[in-house]
Amino acid sequence: MRATTVLRGPLAIALAALLGLLLLGAASEDPAGPSSGIDPARIPVPARESLPLISELTATNCPELPPLWVVAQVQAESGWDPAATSGGGDGAAAGLYQLSEQNWLAAGGARWPSSPPGADTEVTDAAAHLRVAIPWVCANLRAVTGHLAATGKPTDPLDAMLVCHIAGCRRVIDSATGIPRDGEAGCGARCADLVRRYLDGVHGYLERFAAPVGPADPAPGGTSAEPTPDPAAPVAPYPGGVTGCTASDPTGDGCLTGATRYGFDMAAAVFGGWREGPVIRSAGCWDEHAWNPRSDHPRGKACDLFPAEPGVFPEGEELANGWRLAEWFRGNAGPLRVKYLIWQGRYWDPDVSDQGGWGRRYTGGGVYNVRDATGGHYDHIHVSFAE
Repeated sequence: MRATTVLRGPLAIALAALLGLLLLGAASEDPAGPSSGIDPARIPVPARESLPLISELTATNCPELPPLWVVAQVQAESGWDPAATSGGGDGAAAGLYQLSEQNWLAAGGARWPSSPPGADTEVTDAAAHLRVAIPWVCANLRAVTGHLAATGKPTDPLDAMLVCHIAGCRRVIDSATGIPRDGEAGCGARCADLVRRYLDGVHGYLERFAAPVGPADPAPGGTSAEPTPDPAAPVAPYPGGVTGCTASDPTGDGCLTGATRYGFDMAAAVFGGWREGPVIRSAGCWDEHAWNPRSDHPRGKACDLFPAEPGVFPEGEELANGWRLAEWFRGNAGPLRVKYLIWQGRYWDPDVSDQGGWGRRYTGGGVYNVRDATGGHYDHIHVSFAE
C-alpha cells in the first residue's frame, strides 16, 4: 500500500538499538526462521512458486517475519499478481506489495520508467520485488517492534507492521495502542475503518493458508481429510478498495478487479475449489461479452459459477449445491462487496425485497432467453461485484 514509511532519524536509531538487544537471542535460536506453518496446497500457485525465495529471505534477513505473514499480506495487497498496479502519477502503486515509487526507491529499488510502471520492470517482477520489499517490510517490523517494547503498547508487532504498511508508521507511534482509532493519530473514521478491514483481511488469509494443527481426522479408506472452511462462518471482509481490472483471472486470460478476485478466491476456498469441485464444477469470469456491452464481465467485475454442466438444468444435489452457493454470496454480500446475483431465473441485490420467492423474477434485460438453462441462469450463479 502507498502509506508505508520507514522510520528515520534519532527515533529510528534508538528503536533499532533497543530492538537489537531484544532480538539478538531470538535470531540466534532459530537461524532457519519460522518457515513452517503454511499449507502449500492452500496458497495461490505464484505464492507456492515463490515460497523457497520467501523462506530464504526471511531466514537470512528477518527470522522474526514468518513466511506465512508474507504470503497473506501479499495476497491482501495484490492477489499474488506481480504485474498489479493501481492509481497513477504520484499516487501509483505497483507489484506484489503494492509499493509507491517513493517507497520502492527508499527500499533500494530502481526508479520507474513510468507511473504506473509497465510489466517489464523490476518492481513488477515477482522475485526482484520480493528481494527488495521483504527487507524493507522487515525494517518497519523491527522499528515498530522496538517502539511497542519501549512504550508497553499491547499490539502484536506483526499487526503493527500491517498498520505501518497501510496507514504509515506514525499511526503506530501516535496511537495509544499501536492501532489507530477514529480521531486518533490523525486517522479519521475512513482511515480507522481501512486499517481495521486491512488487518481483518490479512488475518483471514493467515487462517486460510495455515497448515492444520495436529493430525486430521482419518477419512474413509484411511486417508487424511483436509478440513474445509465452514460455509456458515462469517468471511473476512474484502480489505481493499476500488481497483481497476488489474488482478489475474484464474479462469482464463483476462483480468479481475480486486474485490472480484477476492470473492472468487473466498468461494473457491469455502466450497472446495472450482475445477470439478464438490460444489463449483466450473467457472468463468472475464469475458468480452460482445453481445451485452453493459455486462460486468468485460470489466472484470463478474463471475459465473456452475454447480452442474453448462447448458443443463441442475437437479438433486447439484441444484442444492447451487442454492448453497447463492445463499452464501447473499449472506456475505456486505463483506464481499456483492452488487447483485442471478440464479434460477431470479435476480437479487441488497436493495431488492423477495418478491414471490428468492429476489425477483429475472427478465433477461432483452438480451437473454430466460427459458434457456444458460440464459435464465439456471445452470450457473452470476455474481457481480460493486468494486
